[in-house]
Order: sequence, then C-alpha cells, then structure tokens
Amino acid sequence: MRRSWLLPLFGLIAAVELVGVALDSTVLQWLAKPLLAPVLLAYLWAHRRRVDAVAVGLVAATAGDVALLLPGDTAFLAGMGFFLVTQLAFITAFVRHRRARAVAWAGYLVAWAGANALLWGMLGPLRLPVLGYSLALCLMAAAATGVSARVAAGGALFLVSDLLIGVGAAGVELPGRGLLVMTTYCAALLLITTGWVAATRPATGPQPSPAGTLLAWPGRTGAS
Repeated sequence: MRRSWLLPLFGLIAAVELVGVALDSTVLQWLAKPLLAPVLLAYLWAHRRRVDAVAVGLVAATAGDVALLLPGDTAFLAGMGFFLVTQLAFITAFVRHRRARAVAWAGYLVAWAGANALLWGMLGPLRLPVLGYSLALCLMAAAATGVSARVAAGGALFLVSDLLIGVGAAGVELPGRGLLVMTTYCAALLLITTGWVAATRPATGPQPSPAGTLLAWPGRTGAS
C-alpha cells in the first residue's frame, strides 16, 4: 500500500469507529477500533523505516484498544496497563528528541493533582491505578510540548480523552461522552504520529553555518 493512502484510510476507519460509538454498535467498533493505531504504525514505518519508541507506543495502544472493547474491571485495568506502556514509550521518544520547558512540566503536574483531587472520592478501588496512569499521561503531554506544536496538541487531546474516561469510571456521565472520548483519541493519535514524522524528518538543503547557529540560538530555531 502506498503511504499516501494511509492517512485517508485512517480517516475512514476513524469515521466508522465514531459511527459505531454514536449508534452503540459493537460490531462497527470491533471492526474499526483495533485498526486505528496499526494504520498509523504503517504510516510511521513508511516514513521512518525503523522501529522507534513511538512505534512501540502505537503497538501498545492497539492492545489497549482491544482490551477496552471488553467488558468488566479486569479488561479496563488491562487496557490501562497497555496504555501506560504507550505513555512511557512516548515520553521516552519525546524526551530524547528535545526537552520541554519547565513551565510545561509544572503546568501538567498541577492539572494532574487537581484532576485526581476532584475524582479521588468517586474512583473507589481504581484510585491508585488511575493515579499512576494519569501521572504518566500528564508527563507524556508535557514532554510532547518539547517536540512540536502538533505533537503537543496531540498530547493534550490524549489527556482530554483519558480524562473523560476517568470521569466515566468515577460514575459521572456526560452527554455524548463516548463520542468525545473517541473523537479526541483519534485526533490525538493522528497528531502525535504525523507530528512525530514531521519533527524527525531528516533535514534537507544547506545546513546553517556555526555563526548562523549562534545568532539563532536565542530564538530556539527548529521548534514548531
């Protein structure tokens, strides 16, 4: 398959998944959801031709998606475990690429503390698993800000998606929550994957001279 078709294919699969969620169709969700991350993994491979930490994160996300299609707390915890691997893999990739600013780490840690404080009394036995997973999630979103604006947006949407799942686990139902969860999740995976490909694409054209690099340093060129 030519890589130019991979993103339209992802859009089609995401649309089927969203229709499945809107209609509460188990069949459509089983057909579409397990394919979301693999299509983006194929896109990543088509551009980079090697397995990196983001690829590992997408593999774990596939396993997490399948687990979360199953009913019960055991499946929910298994899905959370797979997505914990996703977050740790993404953090590894992002931090190795470029360090985020301290204000991003601080801001997301404040958000983590606030969200857990609000939901703590409603999560019951899920409190500690959610506490640990949400910490990794917030650290991933913070690390994403050091890569590019597109990856940062993906990290933020991933956080929103999983926050909505946490709200549901706490017993709070919001209108259209399931559709919002999957819309933000699909957008997050798309932005993270395509943003990562763009940020790690080999530079082309003439390289700046050392003098030019020194002059450009205060502006942190290369960040998007």
